[in-house]
Amino acid sequence: MKIQDCHISGLKIIELEKHTDERGFFSERYSEARFSEAGIPMRFVQDNHLHSLPKVLRGLHYQLSPAQGKLIGVINGAAWDVAVDIRPASKTFGQHFSIELSAENGRLLWIPGGFAHGFCVLGETPCDMIMKVTEFRNAAAEGGIKYGDAKLAIKWPVENPIISARDHTLASWDEYCNNAVKAEGN
Repeated sequence: MKIQDCHISGLKIIELEKHTDERGFFSERYSEARFSEAGIPMRFVQDNHLHSLPKVLRGLHYQLSPAQGKLIGVINGAAWDVAVDIRPASKTFGQHFSIELSAENGRLLWIPGGFAHGFCVLGETPCDMIMKVTEFRNAAAEGGIKYGDAKLAIKWPVENPIISARDHTLASWDEYCNNAVKAEGN
């Protein structure tokens, strides 16, 4: 297992080792000791399994109270995964990081609290994503930002994605920023 930092503070890519033979493979997906050494929390409260069909795009979603960290990996298919820094005091506020996560490449992405997250399914195979989270869901503290907001300039590798009704109504980046400034003033 190799853990490396990204250009946005807090994000980490975890490269898993696959031990393969004629029967298949074995891979260690979580190691308390290694994650602790890399500064990734050891306390996860819930595992979520997301199954998404080809051309589906989910996000950009976040939970701020309590801030929810996510450890994300794909066990079937492939996804283009995106994390947007929504921490107003951060030097990389408004910047995003994207990476392909797939069953084949065996990568995981650690996204700490204070980020919006989204992904789209790559290819013609459904995608199964496993997401470990550090906090339980608090629907009252959830929010989102439109995936295609021009100010974020995210290049999504899927045309005419399938989007939920909820995701069509998410805030623009400017709306998010205005609300973040108001929240800091309280």
